[in-house]
Amino acid sequence: MELSKKRLLVTGGGGFVGSHLVDELLSKNNEVVVADNFSEGQRDWVDDRATVVETDLTDSKAVHSVVDSEFDAVFHLASHSDPNDDDPRRQFRTNTTMTHELLHAAHKSGIKRFAYTSSSTVYGEAPRPTPEDYAPLEPISVYGASKLADEGLLSTYAHSHGFTVWNFRFANVVGPRLRGAVIPDFIEKLREDPETLTILGDGRQEKSYLHVDDCIEAMCYAIKNYNQSHSSGSNKMHTYNLGTTTTTSVNRIAEIVSDVLNVAPEFVYTGGDRGWVGDVPRMRLSVEKLAEIGWKPQLESETAVRKATEELINEVDYK
Repeated sequence: MELSKKRLLVTGGGGFVGSHLVDELLSKNNEVVVADNFSEGQRDWVDDRATVVETDLTDSKAVHSVVDSEFDAVFHLASHSDPNDDDPRRQFRTNTTMTHELLHAAHKSGIKRFAYTSSSTVYGEAPRPTPEDYAPLEPISVYGASKLADEGLLSTYAHSHGFTVWNFRFANVVGPRLRGAVIPDFIEKLREDPETLTILGDGRQEKSYLHVDDCIEAMCYAIKNYNQSHSSGSNKMHTYNLGTTTTTSVNRIAEIVSDVLNVAPEFVYTGGDRGWVGDVPRMRLSVEKLAEIGWKPQLESETAVRKATEELINEVDYK
């Protein structure tokens, strides 16, 4: 599908990845409507050229009032992602309800194209690099479980209701507007105390980090070129890993952030091999499927981390 001169709905368009996607879609002369409650994003991250509808996407009437037959596709990025939510049942219910309501409204409106941002967390602690067809999928967090449940709903609408679905499983995405993640956490801590940096876990956690520019480019490229993929044909569910071929440890991220801030703190560890309950300590996705249709990231993991750090410390509105 060519992503130009279309009318597109982006849920979560005020969030980190969502706002960057909106920027890209607008640059291609699309008409973009953003639906968001801004609980995990910011209104001022949304380009003024987009139409903004502030709404609760778990409310059936609200969703049906936003979704209409004039949309060419839905990009569903809205998600409750806090791993430390004190009510994990609410997190699961919120994520799955939003997805089901949007799919139902799209079906009723005759919209057949649906892009979804899933997560590497659906794999749980899988062998690395992890391909898209790895099984069994055994997430170890409620967030990962909600993403896997959403994928089940997407598959249902793809195979039973004629949808074409693009399902993107993200590695750790970094870049401008990122909040609530390891890089901004380290920046904030070191600004408060440049002498000591507390690191969750043992610092040996090692994962792929993908710059948000590469992430957006990969999504758009896959949507445009999916017919070249071996997943085309009768299969309506097109799942792609988005990541890098390399990984970066938390210790190395701490070193990079310290270097960019020109400080030399002592590292202090909370202990254990995980940063939090449900944290997957090591993750690297296979990105061969995207490579087969001609896409690869411009920045590998460590370079992406350094660039994101430099961008985040220069954001004038960053606190």
